[in-house]
This record gives sequence, C-alpha cells and structure tokens, in this order.
Amino acid sequence: MILLPAIDLMSGEVVRLRQGKADQKTVYSNDPAAFARRWQEDGGDYLHVVDLDAAFSGELKNLDSVRAIVEAIDIPCELGGGMRSEAAIRLAIQAGVARVIIGTRAAESLDFVRDMAREFGGERIAVGIDAKNGTVSVKGWTELSTMQALDLARRAEDAGAGTIIYTDIATDGMMQGPNFAEMENMLGALHCQLIASGGVSSAADVTRLGQMPGLYGCIIGKALYDGAIDLRELSATR
Repeated sequence: MILLPAIDLMSGEVVRLRQGKADQKTVYSNDPAAFARRWQEDGGDYLHVVDLDAAFSGELKNLDSVRAIVEAIDIPCELGGGMRSEAAIRLAIQAGVARVIIGTRAAESLDFVRDMAREFGGERIAVGIDAKNGTVSVKGWTELSTMQALDLARRAEDAGAGTIIYTDIATDGMMQGPNFAEMENMLGALHCQLIASGGVSSAADVTRLGQMPGLYGCIIGKALYDGAIDLRELSATR
C-alpha cells in the first residue's frame, strides 16, 4: 500500500479544513513546494494535492503552486478540485501532475469520465467519491446528491477510471479513524485501484488499512500536520 501525504491549497497556502468547511481552516504554510519536498524526503510515495478554491468555485486557482510542487519533487503528484472540464484536466496535466481527480463532475456525468479516460488514459483519471453515510457529496462537500457511493464507484470503474479515491466526510479531519467497514465494502466491489481517505489519525490506522487485501493507497492529511503521525517513522516500518 502506498502512502499519499496530502497538501490542500487555498490562495497559495497550505491549509486543512475541518470536515471540508471553509470557515474552519488552519493555515500551515505559504510555501507549498517546501511541504512537498518534506513529504517526499520523509518517505511519501505519491503526493495528493487538492485545489480547495477550485473545489468550491469550479475554476482552477492554484496552478502556479501546483507547478512549483511538481518541480520540487521526484515522486508523482495527483490533483483534485475543479476538474470539471477537459480544459481544466489538460491544464493540470500540462502543469505536470500524473493523475487528476474528477469529483463533482463524475457524479453528474459518467460520460464525462468515459470521455476523459479515452482522451488521457485511464491511468491518469481518478474519480474522487466523497460520501456521508454512504451518500455522495458534491461541490466541495456543500451539497448531498441522491447517489450511493458504492454505485458511483462501480459505474466510474466501468467508465474507465483507473483509480477510485474514497473519502468519508464524517471522519475527515476529525482524527477518529477511517471508516474501515465502508472501505471493505468498496474493496469487495471494485477491481481498479482504491485509495482510502479521511480520518487517518494514527500509525495503527495506516497499519490496519495496509492489512486490507488489495488496497492501493492511503491518503494522510491532518495527522501529519498535527504531528499525530511521523511519516518518516511510518515509512521506515514498511
């Protein structure tokens, strides 16, 4: 299982939101590239970057920061937030990211996912599924849809997405542990790469996720920034 340290961007700063709420923001740095280098040096396998401004507005706002991050590291980087058009995805890939994450648009149109997988290759297309109590949430977690997360995951895989990133909103940023039961449900239903996100609060959480057969990756966010997980120590134990 690979480890994906998270960098969330707002106005060029590295931030974390509590349960995705813009008014519950903690700013950690105004130098995203420095954090990217740190997470690579500490043993991160792949960087998970989210343009939170774009997630809320639908327009890419932090491409300069993304380019700086990509240029600062040797490990691959994925980008989510605002990936709602072919133009946005093309800009992200031109900026150097290895994989883009389609969230809101995937819930609205699986044809879009299919078209983007054909255009750029399924290995470059991930679908981010953010859910609360099993129901998909969209537009920066501001709206609940009527779609079930497991159903969307299956359909996104069928549409050609090479990776599914599942985030449990109720646990994200709460430091209470991931939703292990839902991850097991997802693993049982999918054949593509699955990444767990949300709620990882300790090395024990990561170890438990790593013991799930077939889980491709684990995103670690708040626990790294608050010091609850030491990425260097965690990487050394693998």
